[in-house]
Parts: sequence; structure tokens; C-alpha cells
Amino acid sequence: MALQFLVGFVVSVINIMIHALVTVGAIGIARSAGLRHRKRPRLHLMAVMVGTAAALMVAHTLEVFVWALAYLFVGAAPAGSDLLYFAFVNYTTLGYGDITPVQAWRLTGPMTAMNGILMFGWSTAVLFEVLRKTLERFASIGAPGFSSADRG
Repeated sequence: MALQFLVGFVVSVINIMIHALVTVGAIGIARSAGLRHRKRPRLHLMAVMVGTAAALMVAHTLEVFVWALAYLFVGAAPAGSDLLYFAFVNYTTLGYGDITPVQAWRLTGPMTAMNGILMFGWSTAVLFEVLRKTLERFASIGAPGFSSADRG
């Protein structure tokens, strides 16, 4: 059991590092993009949000790959299982249950789910912050259609 927790902890830390790198990059890009005044700020805002969401989705996909590699390395799934599918189902907490971990690694599924929930919550916070900061910036520069009253 201790080995399962150790492997889950190490994989979770690797995923947290991936998410931190992508978050810092996405926020930096969103911040610099938000500093530019555009003739169509609503379109610009949409582009910033889509770009941020896409970057975060790439991070989540990389994190699922890390879990799939961990499953492969420790032999957590039954022979012949689709490890990427198994990792996605666990990471997203979908929980179909059509593939279950081998008995010796049964805690990896819930640990993957716990890591996924944390990363999705983090992504939600990032998206909200990018939106808030971009709206705040547009209001401060007097972009058409944006005012300080919009900030709520």
C-alpha cells in the first residue's frame, strides 16, 4: 500500500509541476495579450479565453499521459488494457468501471481521480482569473463596451 501512495504522490507532483508551468505560461500570454488595445475587444477577449482554455486542455492531456505511463511502469492495469483510456476515465472521474486496476494497484484509480479533480479546479480558477483580469484591463483603458461597472 505504501508503494501505491508513493507512486501516486510522485505522479501527482509531476502533474502539479506540468500544470504550474502551463498556468504560468498561459497567464503570461493572457496578460500580455490583454495589454494590447484592440478595435474589437470582445473578439479579443474571446481569443484570450479560448487560448487559455486550449493551453489548459493540453496540460490536462499531458497529465493523463503521465498517469498512463505510470500505469504501464508499475503494471497497474490488466494485461491488454488501453492505458490511455483507463487513465482518462480515472483522471476525469468518469468511472465507467469497464477496466479496473489489478488488486495490488487498486488505489491508483482514486489517486488519479483526486489529482484530476485538483487540476480541474485549478484550471477553473485560472480561467476565471484570466477573464477577470482581462475585463479589468479593458475597463481601465476605456475599451468600447467595457466599463468599471462591469467588474461587479
